[in-house]
Amino acid sequence: MKGKGIKMAIQLIEVQTPQQIKTVAELADEIWHQHYQGILKPDQIDYMVEHFQSEAALTEQMRQGYRYLLAIDSESNTPCGFCGYHREEENGRMFVSKIYIRQSFRRRGIAGQFLQEVLKRSQGLHSVYLTVNKYNIGSIEVYRHLGFEIADSAVTDIGNGYVMDDYIMQRELPAKR
Repeated sequence: MKGKGIKMAIQLIEVQTPQQIKTVAELADEIWHQHYQGILKPDQIDYMVEHFQSEAALTEQMRQGYRYLLAIDSESNTPCGFCGYHREEENGRMFVSKIYIRQSFRRRGIAGQFLQEVLKRSQGLHSVYLTVNKYNIGSIEVYRHLGFEIADSAVTDIGNGYVMDDYIMQRELPAKR
């Protein structure tokens, strides 16, 4: 059995098939309802999962250029998390739209492995950024540990009377020589 804080062997798969999209949507539903309990109201969690994490929403995001990575535990072949990102050439940044890890797989280096892969795919850009709920203290600390700093904050109306109250965290990339 793997202990807390031990980096685990995972396989990162580029999400491409309808079955892989379905797996990501199922993970999102599970993770959001567990992780955001106590941060967001249940009806807002349901709304956000349906509008931003469902199979239809993920498929549309992929049509718009978003890419997704699915982490599979190499030992048990269990899906353990996913990451979404979008390269923004016009402003020279990579947007990490999602990093979500199942509770039983957290603190094992998976977020760092996702980030390392996204950094490889960020060649030629000057920074990587993400948004995180201001009350999601554990995730903010993980992102700080991974080299991100709070650069700004934003309150975004997402419809149905809901808003996202987020920090914008950024990590500068080394300049090319």
